[in-house]
Amino acid sequence: MLPWKRLLRPLAALLLAAGVTVVPATAAEAADEAAAPSGRGWNDYSCKPSSAHPRPVVLVHGTLANSVDNWLGLAPYLVNRGYCVYSLDYGQLPGVAFFNGLGPVDKSAGQLDAFVDKVLAATGAAEADLVGHSQGGMMPRYYLKFLGGAAKVNALVGIAPSNHGTTLGGLTELLEYFPGAGDLLSTATPALADQVAGSAFMTKLNAGGDTVPGVTYTVLATKYDEVVTPYRSQFLNGPNVRNILIQDLCALDLSEHAAIGLLDRIAFHEVANALDPAHATPTTCLSAVG
Repeated sequence: MLPWKRLLRPLAALLLAAGVTVVPATAAEAADEAAAPSGRGWNDYSCKPSSAHPRPVVLVHGTLANSVDNWLGLAPYLVNRGYCVYSLDYGQLPGVAFFNGLGPVDKSAGQLDAFVDKVLAATGAAEADLVGHSQGGMMPRYYLKFLGGAAKVNALVGIAPSNHGTTLGGLTELLEYFPGAGDLLSTATPALADQVAGSAFMTKLNAGGDTVPGVTYTVLATKYDEVVTPYRSQFLNGPNVRNILIQDLCALDLSEHAAIGLLDRIAFHEVANALDPAHATPTTCLSAVG
């Protein structure tokens, strides 16, 4: 094996996840948290949606994240505002613990399908709202478009979603110069290969339009995103779409790819607005302390 091929194996685990910074907890901490996420107020299957917030919210983590670490900020934020909130793990690879979202994206969408059915059955709701970060903001679109999810979902909010793939600042364009590199990436970490701009998966997902009828879409992007690039590739085209650049709401917001999903209460405020547009309030820099 050529030396550069040996290097591709660890590179495959890092390529799109220069965003490994999406993991704020250590693996041990994640294990402890995963044992009792409902203790923080979410994944409580006894929760019944209120008349004010009649739809459960399903949180969909990003690449290399999991159902706990990606949502230590946003899940309590929504629970404290009266939502029934749930999160799932998806895209697991054999022998890889804690770091999920690495399997084929279409298979992960099937896991989301089953999880939404479980949440709807537990809550008695007719529809759910989905909020996802990075891959988690894009993958549900496959569920909506190809797996019948549009009948079960009212809104999709994508935070820094890889909607049209990424060049990772141009690095993915180098793959064509290394024979076999793309095949190795697909074998080792299929979700990373699926999220490369121009991949077969991206071509299928976006053929015939970005959206499906009956679902409202919100995209929250930051111009400082270093993982899903160019950042405007995150935006969607179609009816019932709101594309929001977070710096248009607060020019002082310096969040990059990880922080906008993990910590950014300005983005969180816009998530809440998207989930309850009838009671939306203006998002400004002061929303960071709201």
